[in-house]
Amino acid sequence: MPLSRLLTAAAGRIRHWVLSAFPRGQSGIDYDHPAGDPGLFGPLSVTWRIHSDFPGMLSGGLCALMLQTLHPMALAGVWDHSNFRTDLVGRLRRTTNFVAGTTYASRGEAMRLIDRVAAIHGQVRGTTPDGCAYRADDPELLTWVHVTESYGFLEGFRRYSPLRLPDGAADAYYDEARRVAEALGARDVPATESAVREYFDRMQQHLRFDERSREVLDVLARIRLPVPMAGLSRELFLGAGSALLPPWALQRLHYTPWQRRQAALSAGVLRTMAPLFRVALNDGVAPRACRRVGVDPSILERWPDAFVRP
Repeated sequence: MPLSRLLTAAAGRIRHWVLSAFPRGQSGIDYDHPAGDPGLFGPLSVTWRIHSDFPGMLSGGLCALMLQTLHPMALAGVWDHSNFRTDLVGRLRRTTNFVAGTTYASRGEAMRLIDRVAAIHGQVRGTTPDGCAYRADDPELLTWVHVTESYGFLEGFRRYSPLRLPDGAADAYYDEARRVAEALGARDVPATESAVREYFDRMQQHLRFDERSREVLDVLARIRLPVPMAGLSRELFLGAGSALLPPWALQRLHYTPWQRRQAALSAGVLRTMAPLFRVALNDGVAPRACRRVGVDPSILERWPDAFVRP
């Protein structure tokens, strides 16, 4: 079989896998109207490019979940107020819809999503096992969740996207992405890559790995995506997500040398496969948002002039 047909067949299988795990058209989010509305970011943003890369977003989102298990209050909210044991796939889909909608939908649609999530956060409160009160709309807790997600998405793009990250783009991304976090109520959100590193340093005293952390990670390790070869797909993306973890997190999560080697192997495989995802998923919400504002979707395959060296 010619190479072109092999690549087309592989892209087709990848498309079937992704759309089985993350079906389209079920969120009720309108990405096509009103014409000309750039949403919270727009086609010249770094965010539109980073969030259009599926391998980086899924692996980065899994990396963020792993990091979030280290924060006792973030973990308590998941433990006490979600059905993560039985519907982790649904939780991933809802998070995916929120990120996609706040990134690519119109401003009004994005704010509707933010208001809905903020209302849910207002009802989530409780007490950790050691007696500390928590609430999901705590500005500091919102900042932690946002920073872990932004870190994961950026590192996923950096590791797996065919598009090289230029100088200044990482800082621009963190500065842009905090708009959503601040709209949800987060405060003092780091706006540069160096500020994120400093933030993680400051947070070390508040983090720990305990039995709850271990159980959530065990559930994540057993997640069954509704796709063929679910175990292989899970291991690939969990490993690729683990490969994005900062060294301090690998140590806190007690990653063994074998697990680190497996993560590196998964990262290499996903990096090789990544261009096929771009071919397979060339008609998603990012291209629809481009058409809404009257630009060709190919604009997302290159950086704005501000990041191009003369």
